[in-house]
Amino acid sequence: HDYCECSAQTSLWCVPHDPLGVAALLGGPAAYEAKLDDFFQNLFFKPERGNRSIHGNEPSHHTAYLYNAIGKPWKTQAQVREIARRSYSTDKKGFDGNEDCGQMSAWYILSALGFYPLNPATDAYEIGSPLLDKAVLRIGAPYPAATFTIIAKNQSPENKYIQSATLNGKRLTEPRIRQKEIVAGGTLEFVMGPEPNTAAFAAN
Repeated sequence: HDYCECSAQTSLWCVPHDPLGVAALLGGPAAYEAKLDDFFQNLFFKPERGNRSIHGNEPSHHTAYLYNAIGKPWKTQAQVREIARRSYSTDKKGFDGNEDCGQMSAWYILSALGFYPLNPATDAYEIGSPLLDKAVLRIGAPYPAATFTIIAKNQSPENKYIQSATLNGKRLTEPRIRQKEIVAGGTLEFVMGPEPNTAAFAAN
C-alpha cells in the first residue's frame, strides 16, 4: 500500500533525469545493468495479479531505454523490440494495458520511429530500434515547415540491432538525438542487422 499503481521494483527506475545517480547508489554501472536485466527477466513480462512492473502500466514505459545511459544501447534495442512484439498486436484491443490518455499508443508510435523521450524535461530523445522501413514527419507551427525522414535499412524482426546511425549523413556518436535536430528537418538513417554492434555509436 506504499505505492500507487506501482511497486518498489518499478519505482527504482523512476529517476529518468539521473540514471547514473541511481547506478552510483547501486554500486556502479555493472550493478545497475544486472539489476535492470533482472527486472526484465523476472518481472516485466509477468502480468499476474499484483505485478505493477508490466509495460501496460505507465511507470514502466521508459525502462527499456535506460540501458542507453550506461553505454549498452544494444540492450535497449533488444528490449524495445521485445516489448513491441509481446505487448502490442492487431487483435481487437491491440495492447496489454489501459490506454490512459493515449500513452500506450504514444509509446508504440515513438518507438516505431526509432526514438523516445526518456526524460521529457529535456530536449533529448533516446534511440531505440526502429520498426518502420521509412517514415516522414511533417514539421509545422510553431516551427518553420520542414520534413524529417527516418529510414531503417534492412530492418526486420530478426534485424533489430543498429549497425550504424547517421543524421544528415553525419554519424551519430551517442544513442540520442535532440528536439532541435528533428524540427529543423533532415534525414535520420539506420542500418540494421541481426547481431548487436557495440561500436554502432562509437566516436569517429
